[in-house]
Amino acid sequence: MVQLTSALFVALSALAMNAQGAPLHKRIAQVIADSTAKWEKACLAAGGADKCNPVSVTAFTTLLAAAGPCEQQDSADAMVDLAKTLNNDADMIKFAQIFAQQPRNTPNSVAVPYCQQAPKNSELNGLFQCQFQGANQQTFVGGLAVGAPGTIPFGHTTPLSPAGSCAANPSGPIADGSQLTDITSDPGLQNISGSSSGSSTGSSNASSSVAAAPAATSTAAAATSTATATSTATATSTDDCSDDDEATTTTVAAPAATSAAAASTGSSTGSFQLQNGKDAQALNAKFATLTADASCTDGDQACISGGFAQCVGGKFVSMGCAATTQCFALPLVNKAGTSLACTTESDATARIAAAGATGGITGNA
Repeated sequence: MVQLTSALFVALSALAMNAQGAPLHKRIAQVIADSTAKWEKACLAAGGADKCNPVSVTAFTTLLAAAGPCEQQDSADAMVDLAKTLNNDADMIKFAQIFAQQPRNTPNSVAVPYCQQAPKNSELNGLFQCQFQGANQQTFVGGLAVGAPGTIPFGHTTPLSPAGSCAANPSGPIADGSQLTDITSDPGLQNISGSSSGSSTGSSNASSSVAAAPAATSTAAAATSTATATSTATATSTDDCSDDDEATTTTVAAPAATSAAAASTGSSTGSFQLQNGKDAQALNAKFATLTADASCTDGDQACISGGFAQCVGGKFVSMGCAATTQCFALPLVNKAGTSLACTTESDATARIAAAGATGGITGNA
């Protein structure tokens, strides 16, 4: 009896220690779609049209914990690339610079390693992500201690002081789950020590050769097939606009870029548009039955419970949608295929109807 009482006392003491602040690992996440919302708005205002959303979605998916250390920077480069094709739009470049500093999700309450290579565009020189306040700034993902490769930003020789800071927020880490674009509209170029990188207008690199923006995106490209997740043959992309020249580009995670359904629609514009509408309805019907615990292949994308979701590590991770919008499959307009987008139900219904498909969002109305 004495032994049992002692064991119980030890167990209760351990619980009390946890309750009183013993370290518990937790995932620190955010609504990643919010990180590029202002950049995308600026892109649309600058005339980027249907090129804006694919770059935007590709970018915010790089904030997931599974992304590589340089994928966020690669996407920021793609954002600047597109800005340079639109008269070096100052707002687009500014928000790309801020995006390059947005903290990434951390899977276990530790800091996220820094990219160890220079960006393509000089406008991003010296910029790296802040960390979230809830992360242990002395330990990095992978159990790395401060001073190990990846724990000091590229171009620096000593650990950051204060730890977790960045040029846009030099005072230190930012609140868990918050967005730098809600905290500041200044990328903080003046806080980059010893740097003479270009101004937020991007004029210093205006004459450089610029590739098409989607081609500069990382292997976390947003347009990926949902064939595995939905058991359909339709290739989808995360394009918020209805006609996108790059809408059906895919990543290594989804090599089958075109679907059998899309390939069989023929060259007639009317026929593929109607088929696109029907394919979008089929996807929306399937998404209505899909749950977060559905089996998936890394890179698959879907709409789950009204939010955009991506498969990471064999499980869907919900990224949500901005307030007042939901995730829907939509028909492309200028080519065969569908896209995933966060929009209003009325807009999704109108786009599907415009393709000639009847029956509303799922075809069952």
